[in-house]
Amino acid sequence: MPQKAGLPIGIEDFDRIRKDGSYYVDKTGLIRDILDNMAYVDLFTRPRRFGKTLNMSMIKHFFEIGSDSGLFDGLEISKETGLCHRYQGRFPVISISLKNVESDTFDRAKKKIRSVIGDEAVRYPFLSDSDRLNQTERRQYAKLIELDDEGGFAMSDELLENSLLMLSRFLTKHYGQKTIVLIDEYDVPLDKAYQAGYYDRMVDLIRNLFGQVLKTNSSLYFAVLTGCLRLSKESIFTGLNNFKVYTVEDVRFGRYFGFTDGEVRQMLAYYGLAGQYDAVREWYDGYRFGGTGIYCPWDVINYCGDLRDGSVARPQNYWVNTSSNSIIRKFIDKADGKTRDEIESLINGASIRKKIRQELTYRDLDSTIDNLWSILFTTGYLTKCGEDEGGMADLVIPNKEIRWIFEEQIREQFEAETRKDTGMIKSFCRAFEENDAAAIEKGFAAYLRKTISIRDTHVKKEMKENFYHGILLGLFASMDGWKVKSNAESREGYSDIHVEVEDKELGIIIELKYAEKAAFDEGCREALKQIEDRGYEEALIDDGMKVIRRYGIACYKKRCKVVSG
Repeated sequence: MPQKAGLPIGIEDFDRIRKDGSYYVDKTGLIRDILDNMAYVDLFTRPRRFGKTLNMSMIKHFFEIGSDSGLFDGLEISKETGLCHRYQGRFPVISISLKNVESDTFDRAKKKIRSVIGDEAVRYPFLSDSDRLNQTERRQYAKLIELDDEGGFAMSDELLENSLLMLSRFLTKHYGQKTIVLIDEYDVPLDKAYQAGYYDRMVDLIRNLFGQVLKTNSSLYFAVLTGCLRLSKESIFTGLNNFKVYTVEDVRFGRYFGFTDGEVRQMLAYYGLAGQYDAVREWYDGYRFGGTGIYCPWDVINYCGDLRDGSVARPQNYWVNTSSNSIIRKFIDKADGKTRDEIESLINGASIRKKIRQELTYRDLDSTIDNLWSILFTTGYLTKCGEDEGGMADLVIPNKEIRWIFEEQIREQFEAETRKDTGMIKSFCRAFEENDAAAIEKGFAAYLRKTISIRDTHVKKEMKENFYHGILLGLFASMDGWKVKSNAESREGYSDIHVEVEDKELGIIIELKYAEKAAFDEGCREALKQIEDRGYEEALIDDGMKVIRRYGIACYKKRCKVVSG
C-alpha cells in the first residue's frame, strides 16, 4: 500500500510543501483569477489561519524569476498553458510578511520592519554590482543592506520609508521587467501599535512606506496585500487608484481561502477518515466567504494529523490559541446587559441582527459596541446567515469550536470583570459563614445576572450543575483562610463543594442542583437530603470542624434559591 502524503501542519511555504510531497489543497486557480481581474493593488481580508500566507507564497513562486516551474505540475494553473507561458517565472518579486512585527514600543517595532525589508533586500546580492544600475543606485542598495554595530539593519527612517520603492526600481531596472510586490498580514503592526499606544506613529510609517511603493510607482506591475481588517483608505491607503478590496463578503475569490466542503471530503477520504466527516463539519465548518461554505484549514489539517497519529479521538479547539484576545477584551469592556443577552442568544444557536461596517480605522474599533460586532464578524468569531437587508445582517456562531470560545473564554472574561468587586464577593462569602441564606441567595442571583448563562437545551443536567459549581469556586477563590475542596470524597460519594474555615473551626457543605422548569423548592430539598443521606459532613468533622453549615442551592437560568439545613 503506497505511503500517504504528509500533512503540512504549520508549513506556509509553497516550495517546501510541494518538494516534500505533502498533501496540498490546490488553490492555484487564485493566480488565474488575479490575472483575469487585474488591479494595481489587490487586498484580501480574511481571519487568521485561513491560508493567506501559503497563498502569498504560492503567488511568489509562480511569478518569480528563477522559480522552479515544476512546483506547479499537475495543479489547476498548469492547465492554463498560455497564461503560464506569459507570466510564470517572468517577474522580479518582493515578498514580505509583517505578521511578526509586534512590540511594546514604536522603536522596536520599527526595527523589526527594517529587519523584514532588509532580509528581503539581501535576497538580491547581484544588485551590488549590477551593470544596469548606476553607481548611485548601487550605493543606495548597499545602504538598504548595511548593518549597524549591533548586527541590525542600519537604514535611516527616510531610507526605510523609501526602501520598498527603491528595491522595486532596482529590480525593474536590473531585469527590464516591472516588479510584483506581495505584503502579507499588512495590518498586524497597526493592531499591535494600537494596543501598545503608538498607533499614530505607526500609521505615519506604514502610510509612507506603502504610499511610496504602491502609489504612482512606475516600477510596479501589481501588488497583493493580505490582512484581517479592511482599514479605511483615509487611514493608510490615501490616493491609491485601481485599489481592489476583497473581504469575506465578496463572491469573487471566495473559495481560495479556507477549504470547501468538497476539499474536506476529499482529504478525509484520502487519509481513510471519511467517518469523521460529520464531526469535522460540526466543529470547523460554518464560515461563509462570498456565499461559499468554508472550513478553517488550520483546524482540519491539525485534526487529521492528530487522528492519524492517535493523539486525539474527538475534535479539539485548535483555532483559539492562534488569534489575539485583545478585541475580545475590548468587547467585554463595552458590553452591557443587552450585549450579554445577545451573546446568550448566539450560544443558544440563535442569530442576532447587526449592521456590519467593513471599513474601519483602529480608532473606530472600540468607539461603540456596534463596531466591535463588526470586528467579531471580520475576524471569524461570527459569520452571516441569510441575505443582508437594509444594511443589516444576521450573525451566528459558525461552528462548535467558536461556540466553545464563547461558552468558555468570553464567559470567563465576563466573570473575571465581575469578580473585580472584591467587597461584594467577601460579603457574599461571609454570608455562608453566618448562615444567612437570604443574603447568599440575593448575592448569587445578582452575580448570575452579570454573567453569561449556559444553554438550556441539548446539555445534560450534570453539565448545567457544573456551570454553577464553577462560578461558586471562582468566587470562593478570593477568600483568605478558606480551604476549599471541589467534589470532596466523603462516606458515600462526593460532595459538590466543602469549605473549612480553620481559624473558626467552621465547615461548609454545598450541594448544587439544576432546577428543571424552575422547581427550586424540590431542588433544594433534594440537595439537603443528599448531604444528610450520604454523610458529607463526616469528612469535615474528622478534620476538626466544630460547626457545620449545610446549604442546598437550586439554580435555573439566572435565578436561584438557597436553603440552609
